[in-house]
Amino acid sequence: MRKIAMVFLIGLLVLGVAAFAGDKKIVRVMHGWPGAQAPAFQKIVDAFEAQNPNIEVQVEIVGRDRPAVLATRLAAGNPPDITPHPWIGMMKQWADAGQIVDLKGLVDTSEINPALLPIGEYKGGLYGLFIFPNVKSCVWYNPKVFTAKGYKIPNTWYELLALSDRIKADGGVPWSIGLESGAASGWPGTDWIEDIMLRTAGPAVYDKWVAHEIPWTDPRVKKAFEIFGSLFDKGYVLGGRTGALTTNFGDAADPLFTNPPTAYMSKQATFIQGFIKDHFPNLVAGKDYDFFTFPPITPKATPDGSNPILVSGDVVTVFNTGGPLSGTRPEVIKFAQFLTSEKAATIWSTELGELSANKNADPSIFTNPITKKAQEMLMSASYSRYDGSDMMPAEIGTGAFWSAILDYVSGVPLDTVLQSLEQSAKEAYGN
Repeated sequence: MRKIAMVFLIGLLVLGVAAFAGDKKIVRVMHGWPGAQAPAFQKIVDAFEAQNPNIEVQVEIVGRDRPAVLATRLAAGNPPDITPHPWIGMMKQWADAGQIVDLKGLVDTSEINPALLPIGEYKGGLYGLFIFPNVKSCVWYNPKVFTAKGYKIPNTWYELLALSDRIKADGGVPWSIGLESGAASGWPGTDWIEDIMLRTAGPAVYDKWVAHEIPWTDPRVKKAFEIFGSLFDKGYVLGGRTGALTTNFGDAADPLFTNPPTAYMSKQATFIQGFIKDHFPNLVAGKDYDFFTFPPITPKATPDGSNPILVSGDVVTVFNTGGPLSGTRPEVIKFAQFLTSEKAATIWSTELGELSANKNADPSIFTNPITKKAQEMLMSASYSRYDGSDMMPAEIGTGAFWSAILDYVSGVPLDTVLQSLEQSAKEAYGN
């Protein structure tokens, strides 16, 4: 009888534990952060779950083909509850299709930097909560190597070209460029075009280009592509065109830190610091690696002659299937709200040396001199623009534009590339 009673009690205990586990609310999150970013995000999840023991956050990590995966999942009626992403153009399409939740009135946005908040707004609604920003106008280099070689930080595009010529004359390779990113290959090249457009055509024309109010065949757009292409024509790029096409974006900065270095500069957003730290854990920020701002090309491109910056980052979007998995579930909104908090921002910034979209972020978290410099750039720039490809309709921004970069670098004539882009844009924008 005692054995029977014990078995009965154990059975009740197991059932009780199962019932307790079953009572937990589930929030499903899909992200595409590689390297050190994934464990940093998990620490944010852990902090949220510690505060909310009745909620379990299930994280799914998908690579750079996430747009295609999300499209498939949406078509099947099985999207995640939340995804942090940079695709503002795609977000607007989701909103038009009623696939995501208007968060206005559901979340408190008072902690988000007011300058960044409008990026997630659309047609009077709020469909993206800006959480983790990046500055893209960065050229990375090895300060110790530059000092040893007597190389000076360039203040203009023409000084940058002169530096590239000197590095080449010294027997080195000026640039390492990585365009490979799986199904998303080509996107790093779009950043080059966008930064160049800002510095040659100016912010006003940039806005028209992003909105397709000027064609892709416009001479100002063509000029931006030609300036980018000239780096390959001049023999400035490690491995040439093939090297750029086959080098993964996350590995592109590695040649700067080999001994001896096989390249001296690499253009990438502030998030590349996570890859540098992951690949070279002993390097010290500001001493062993640093960045300088992508220099101005045509100062008169901005009304005050200042150097504009290109920014990107991740907004939180909440999906709504309209059924039991509706994104308006309290636990989903609660996690979305937590991602905008100072606590989440502090974990992200301290773990990765990344920037913060939280206006109340404690300045002490920016102990990394690189992060501090980039945060100051973000806050003080006279002119800044969000990543153009991410603002465009998905068919262009995460499709035709990416492919066009690969075609152009591969050797397809530029006029052919731009004409194809213009045809795709007419279909995507309906004009």
